[in-house]
Amino acid sequence: MIPSKFQYKRAKSVTDALSMLSNDAKFLAGGHSLLPAMKLRLNQPDTLIDISRIEELKEIKDEGDHIIIGAAATHHDVAYSTIVKEACSMMASGAEQIGDIQVRNAGTIGGSLAHADPAADWPALVIAAEATIRVQGPDGSRDIPAASYFTGFYETALADNEMITEIHVPKLPAGSSSVYVKFVQPASRFAIVGCAVVNNADAGEVGNIKVAITGVSEMAYRAHAVEDELMGQVLSEESIERAAARATDHVDILSDHYASEKYRKHLAQVYVKKALETIK
Repeated sequence: MIPSKFQYKRAKSVTDALSMLSNDAKFLAGGHSLLPAMKLRLNQPDTLIDISRIEELKEIKDEGDHIIIGAAATHHDVAYSTIVKEACSMMASGAEQIGDIQVRNAGTIGGSLAHADPAADWPALVIAAEATIRVQGPDGSRDIPAASYFTGFYETALADNEMITEIHVPKLPAGSSSVYVKFVQPASRFAIVGCAVVNNADAGEVGNIKVAITGVSEMAYRAHAVEDELMGQVLSEESIERAAARATDHVDILSDHYASEKYRKHLAQVYVKKALETIK
């Protein structure tokens, strides 16, 4: 449990951090994903670039039709932000369910998204919220829709010479509802199954509904089959039951020592149903 040797550098700005980046360097924010991997020598960077004190990466701002969450904002920052609660309450309540108080106080939204653990909470939340992930590299910045950001098992569309700087989240229209529910692994508090739902319609009606699921497959995914089943429907016991049954349609389901494929499929249906019943 001892990491290999590395150099430590502290960046003063995003530009400064990118100028320090090399092939074997890694950015350090909260460290809750990177440091355990280093202790196990699953990851052996020769340099850590500390970005945790870059103020521009910590800001949470209201930008009119959307909000901006800085990549170095902690889970605690997001959970207790009035701006986030008013714009998309699911993002705040989801952040409050992450880990324990120590993890929430140090871990960051950008670090979680960069790590892309298939059992993490943020992937489902940003997909359901139709957020955009802004990244910056030596050639400038670019925006990646959350729906296309996750590309595989611990894999993302983030290039090796880029860093996440901001997450842009559209504000929900008046009358909308959103929720995140999960079945937790009790020690780590990761999601064995997590479901995020956003419904842009009044209670009991189905509008532009988005359903995203984490923990079930090698990466979080948009549950289009569930959404299709609900299209043109009123949220009722029957319609919710039919929609929840399609939670894992066209998905390769993980199986591990936490949950078998069969159990995960069952949990996915149960937690999609819970989420839809909450916004009913």
